[in-house]
Amino acid sequence: MPDLSERQKTILMLVVRDYIDTAQPVGSQRLVERYHLDLSSATIRNEMVALTEMGYLRQPHTSAGRVPTEDGYRYFVGHMMHPELPENVQNTISHQFHQARPEIEQWMTLAASVLAHQSQAVSLITAPHAEKSRFKHVELISTQGRQVLMVLVMVGGEVNQQILTLAEPVTQERLSNTAARLNQVFEGRTVDEITAQPARADTLENDIATLIAQDMRRSRERVAGELYYDGLTNVLAEPEFNASDEARRALRLFDERNLLHELLSRTVLSSGVGGVQVIIGGEGTWEELRQCSMVLARYGVPGVVTGTLGVLGPMRMSYNRTIPTVRYVAGLLSDLVNDTFAGEPTDDQT
Repeated sequence: MPDLSERQKTILMLVVRDYIDTAQPVGSQRLVERYHLDLSSATIRNEMVALTEMGYLRQPHTSAGRVPTEDGYRYFVGHMMHPELPENVQNTISHQFHQARPEIEQWMTLAASVLAHQSQAVSLITAPHAEKSRFKHVELISTQGRQVLMVLVMVGGEVNQQILTLAEPVTQERLSNTAARLNQVFEGRTVDEITAQPARADTLENDIATLIAQDMRRSRERVAGELYYDGLTNVLAEPEFNASDEARRALRLFDERNLLHELLSRTVLSSGVGGVQVIIGGEGTWEELRQCSMVLARYGVPGVVTGTLGVLGPMRMSYNRTIPTVRYVAGLLSDLVNDTFAGEPTDDQT
């Protein structure tokens, strides 16, 4: 990116802020009048032309003012922001979480609501998911005939259930004894460690062990748990999306899990817990997000369970408010998840 003078940085910052507030192209005269700049309108206009030539601004129409480009927003986020969430807002959010019942579903719903309200955009939260599935416990329950309910519990709390159809009816006593032996042998082991073990002499044990490994492998491949979201009406009310297809295209993210899987796998899941990533205009990869920005973060306990939270909104979203909110809520959820699954205090939020 070209280097900017201090004056150009100031003008770019003001254009971005003004356009975020108004959704209207910004002219030089408006900057002089609104921000009481000690510069002439002509000087500002010349600098805006230079910023346009450098790719940070664009002019929608010949007679219109300027609006930020994707690169303009990226420069603003990367070089002009040091956002902090006001202490009173932090206290309010923290109080809401500590008043909630100590249940994952309650935390997810509350986090989605808080993020949507604070950002005035769409929030998304994925439930915490084990980073490396480890076997904890299996139960085998006879239902009817040859059908058996297998309940598989992983370290970290993930529970999978499925109905098995065996080759022949088996008594509950034999099922319970089989589960007890497998629990003793498999406790704390990963799917790779389970599959590396030699075949078992007992046919039923061997079949159940194979099914357990298959179930754990599917669990490992899932990038996210249940999805929670809030604030869809916030995006639909924005002028960029009013009576257009842009919002509907962006909101495909919430219906098509493969798209969400790809997005999270290629962005936030490659970063550490607590870091915030900003995706502007789809970054040339996701056409559905061409008119949008996303602010994403991971939360949880590294190596145990983690999830993702974030906000989706128009490209002119309030980054100063959204980024610190996402970071703060991610920190709160990390503490809560840590207390539940690991039982040890985390580092203080930064």
